[in-house]
Amino acid sequence: MPEDIDQKEESLFEAPPMGEQERMVEAILFATAEPITVRELEARLPHGCDPAEALVHLRKRYEGRGVNVTRVGDAWAIRTAADLGFLMQKETVETRKLSRAAIETLAIIAYHQPVTRAEIEEIRGVSVSRGTVDQLLELEWIRFGRRKMTPGRPVTFVVTQDFLDHFGLESARDLPGLKELRAAGLLENRPPPGGDLPRDADDEDESAEGQSELFED
Repeated sequence: MPEDIDQKEESLFEAPPMGEQERMVEAILFATAEPITVRELEARLPHGCDPAEALVHLRKRYEGRGVNVTRVGDAWAIRTAADLGFLMQKETVETRKLSRAAIETLAIIAYHQPVTRAEIEEIRGVSVSRGTVDQLLELEWIRFGRRKMTPGRPVTFVVTQDFLDHFGLESARDLPGLKELRAAGLLENRPPPGGDLPRDADDEDESAEGQSELFED
């Protein structure tokens, strides 16, 4: 009986007009550093609001502007327009540089997820060091996925929402092709020895100490 009373009381409050809902969603996205889901928006907005519809209108209103309402996985954020990214270069501080081994491992996970460590090593043709995986986990660009239903139940790796957000991707389906990756210098041009991605470009030039650091367990 009390629940019925609560529901009646809630129904007395009308949802704000859609224009006001847009403003509310805009304010939340502007103030939130991390992408936010529709469910999280719904929890913050007044009863009866439709954040999904508000996002559709808001995204259209921001088309062609200096910032856009962007979908990141299953969440939303306000981000600088892709074609204006060059203006932010002076504001970007590179704190760490990924090794080629880490870049290739990350690429394999992104294109083949969910993928096990053994599958990564099979594709690359070399072992993957714990340090390489730990670095990607620390950056929060990859995370542990579900265990595979195979002998040993090996754990899998998948890319995270932070990875998609960092590279301005809506989903993993928006990843560039191998040709674009090679053109950007992220992969070398030599064909892989039977795998889907090539081996390290600097494998033959690195010292034994460097190879031990990057590849050995």
